[in-house]
Amino acid sequence: MARIVVSPEGLDLETRGRRDYYVGLEHPTLWGVYRIPVTVIVGPNAAPGRGVVAIGSTHGDEYEGPVAIKHLLHELREEDVLGRIILIPLLNAVAFQAGRRDTPDDGVNLNRAFPGRADGSITSRIADLVTRFVFPQVHVVLDLHAGGEVARFVPLTSMHEISDLRQRKAMEETARGFGTRFVLIYQNATPGLLTSTAEKLGKITLGGEFGFGRSLQAEGVSMAKQGVLSAAVRHEQLKGPAPLNRHVAASEQILVDSSSPESSILAPFDGHFEPCCATGQLVKKGQRIAYLHDFGRIDEPPLSMASPYEGYLLSMAWNARVAGGQTVGVVAKVVPWCP
Repeated sequence: MARIVVSPEGLDLETRGRRDYYVGLEHPTLWGVYRIPVTVIVGPNAAPGRGVVAIGSTHGDEYEGPVAIKHLLHELREEDVLGRIILIPLLNAVAFQAGRRDTPDDGVNLNRAFPGRADGSITSRIADLVTRFVFPQVHVVLDLHAGGEVARFVPLTSMHEISDLRQRKAMEETARGFGTRFVLIYQNATPGLLTSTAEKLGKITLGGEFGFGRSLQAEGVSMAKQGVLSAAVRHEQLKGPAPLNRHVAASEQILVDSSSPESSILAPFDGHFEPCCATGQLVKKGQRIAYLHDFGRIDEPPLSMASPYEGYLLSMAWNARVAGGQTVGVVAKVVPWCP
């Protein structure tokens, strides 16, 4: 598919049809631009402010989202699109090219840079592109992540606690379409998140973790594809029926909450992390989930790290070497679904 290079202002997200773009953002040193691939498909029933956007590679070392969206670029048929679907497989194309979590040019984590600034560094300008030009055209935002080298996650979709019950219920129902066993409510204190910015604008917003270890998990790619298609059908942007759920049935899915600071288990010192449980496992209060070894004090026993309460162990550190203050485990409590 041929792509034309346009400025953010040159994106046409409203005219009927399919367009494949590279959005050019000026390179900070070279005489040229960074190119962010954006595909928009607008159908006959498109309405202002209504649509679905699926975003991959907010972090450059997370691959299930980009691969799932790349498949959809070639599989979605223009004639099946009713409303508006926007696909961005590589939002932080700069970091993706470098295989890094953050942007190499300015060292900034894109998922801490929202809403961004048009006159900021490259990472801030990427965030501004999404906030000013993409968000106004959609009401559903899907931000597809993986653990990279930060953590090993059980596959899950994620969201924040939302006071608007209608928005919250729509997010829960949309999350079920991915077929993950867990739907996670997590803390919303971190500044600059893509999802927080979209939620504040009233969007039906979901994140998700579909892999880890800078690798590609087939199950995660499948879940991400399924979730994007299910969301597009549910929200009347794509002809049905919704894709067959090839993963965990809705009746077996579990809503869990890790928004309490107590949910995050922190390493008290630099050391080597030895897991004692598996991600996705139900653990009891006080149960050992890991040891932390200090090889500078070889004669001392390892520190036993325990679960703060009964819940599901959703993630653990991926690398053996961890830093003091690093989150090395997350335990989430089961909570009820919206009625």
